[in-house]
Amino acid sequence: MTLSDTAPVVEFWRRLGLPGLIDVHTHFMPKRLLDKVWAYFDMAGPAIGRTWPITYRHEEDERLARIRAYGVRAFTSMIYPHKPDMAANLNAWCAEFAARTPDCLHTATFFPEPDAARYVEKAVEAGARVFKSHLQVGAYDPRDPLLDDVWGTLRDAAVPVVVHCGSGPGLAGPFTGPGPIGEVLERFPRLRVIIAHCGAPEYSDFLRTALRHPEVRLDTTMVFTDFIEEEAPFPRDALPLLLDLRDRVLFGSDFPNIPYPYLHALESLERLELGEEWLRAVCHDNAAALFGL
Repeated sequence: MTLSDTAPVVEFWRRLGLPGLIDVHTHFMPKRLLDKVWAYFDMAGPAIGRTWPITYRHEEDERLARIRAYGVRAFTSMIYPHKPDMAANLNAWCAEFAARTPDCLHTATFFPEPDAARYVEKAVEAGARVFKSHLQVGAYDPRDPLLDDVWGTLRDAAVPVVVHCGSGPGLAGPFTGPGPIGEVLERFPRLRVIIAHCGAPEYSDFLRTALRHPEVRLDTTMVFTDFIEEEAPFPRDALPLLLDLRDRVLFGSDFPNIPYPYLHALESLERLELGEEWLRAVCHDNAAALFGL
């Protein structure tokens, strides 16, 4: 870790008059699982379709030191199962990680399986602040009846859930796109969904979804960067919608699994030229309000 790497990030938020950054989309997970995730990206297989070098391929302690040096006041440990009988164990690891990492928002996850409602309720009672649902990797239907009580519990507890429901980056899944999660939101209109990656590449559809549902938010994870713009450019005629939703757009980075420096994600937001008030809200204030920080 070098000063040249961290200083520009710190200068970015200081220039905006912020006390730091809040990153709602970062990945900390058991080493064995993270190694498999990195190996998957290294393969650059058909589900990814391109080279995806991991910029921050470091041990956990160094990753924590780096994100703190950037001035990130709070972050998450986004984890996600791709099959049954994984989620409860992942939740146990995340609870332990949050207990020893006070600046990490206690994160949890789920999968459509008979005991999902039980372990989600247990995680909420244990203090989980945010959940992750990955419809692309998990390839499950958010309308599955096994998830009805899960959505109900999260709605009643007002605990946000970051849902990867867009069809990118990479390939679409059988239940990605605005339709399936949109039906869930019609049934659970008070559910606090944070749409990962601004719903890439179905940006406009998901922005309109947020306009229809006051508790829906979007995170900026990887969006607007050169890497994603090459694959799924954000439609410039949708920029006014980002301004309309200024109080419900949250900064996310996908750290450490990004193929570019952390600073680039912030610079990509700035070059949208939506103003410093918008940047302050997105990079800190909206998440601070949502999580009571």
